[in-house]
Amino acid sequence: MKKILTPSAIALFAFALTACGGNSQNDTAKNAENKDHANHQVELLNVSYDVARDFYKDYNPIFVKHYQSINPDVKVNIKQSHGGSSKQALSVKNGLEADIVTMNQSSDIELLADSQLVDSQWRQNFPNNAIPFTSTIVFVVREGNPKGIKDWADLVNKDVQIIIANPKTTGNGRYAFLGAYGYGLHTFNQDKQKTHEFITNLLANVKVFENGGRAATTTFAQRQLGDVLITFENEANIIKEKFQGTQIVYPSYTVNAENPIAVVDTIASKKGTTDIAKSYLNHLYSDEGQELAVKYFLRPSNPDILDKYKDRFPQIQTFFPNDVFGDWKSIMQTYFKEGGVYDKLAVSATGEVVSK
Repeated sequence: MKKILTPSAIALFAFALTACGGNSQNDTAKNAENKDHANHQVELLNVSYDVARDFYKDYNPIFVKHYQSINPDVKVNIKQSHGGSSKQALSVKNGLEADIVTMNQSSDIELLADSQLVDSQWRQNFPNNAIPFTSTIVFVVREGNPKGIKDWADLVNKDVQIIIANPKTTGNGRYAFLGAYGYGLHTFNQDKQKTHEFITNLLANVKVFENGGRAATTTFAQRQLGDVLITFENEANIIKEKFQGTQIVYPSYTVNAENPIAVVDTIASKKGTTDIAKSYLNHLYSDEGQELAVKYFLRPSNPDILDKYKDRFPQIQTFFPNDVFGDWKSIMQTYFKEGGVYDKLAVSATGEVVSK
């Protein structure tokens, strides 16, 4: 006999089915929410200078492991962007959404601070004026040093061909120019005319002005162009390890290169990544961050770790750009603006301003 449901029974059955289905949907949503929380993903973009790519490639997994040991529910993905330091800063200014900038020249971060993307007090936000490590400018020559290059003065010899990153667009190139200029002032007792003659002769020997420090490395080490590459100490050591037939020459007097860092506050705030971005940069000052810097021949800011590896870093006479040339705003205005000192000396040397 066929069972017939009364209207009241149908209503009761429908209510029970709806209630049961409603609980199931709520549980599913709740489980999904818990799953998302347990697998919360954060993505950071570190916009950095050209030759720092190897260091940060190794640093990123170290930081991720450290951060997830404290925050196991957070999955961190870090992306890198590398190029000439000043070009990178301009990219961020023009819309590249970096959470972090790790540059090789303070003026590049000042540019972002002036654009209100970075806190105007960025130097006070991290230890050692936001400088976790430094480098210096040295020379890389062919094995056996066939041109007998021992100091800056040897770079003006007629038969020497120089490879350098472009001072108009890269921190690497600017430090190289300032290193040579500082050597000139130091050697010629602050005589600017003699210094300008020296720099003009040096620039006349430049075979290639590359658009970044790593591009300059490729030109010198892989394409085998030039007799000497002027570059950072850390990059020089990487070249020595990776490419046979090269050696490093330390000049008698050269420039210290700072590597400043900052959170891009407006972007990090919008993306909700401010805290993790700060953690990322703070961990550069940890023992494992400083030890990794040593591995890549960056001079750590921790004096104990620097002393521990003093045999790795030859003691040389150096100067800081700000002590010789003033603050970076003045340096950029005097030496690297359109029609500045570099442009005038480059025109004297080559007949044109080399600007990529």
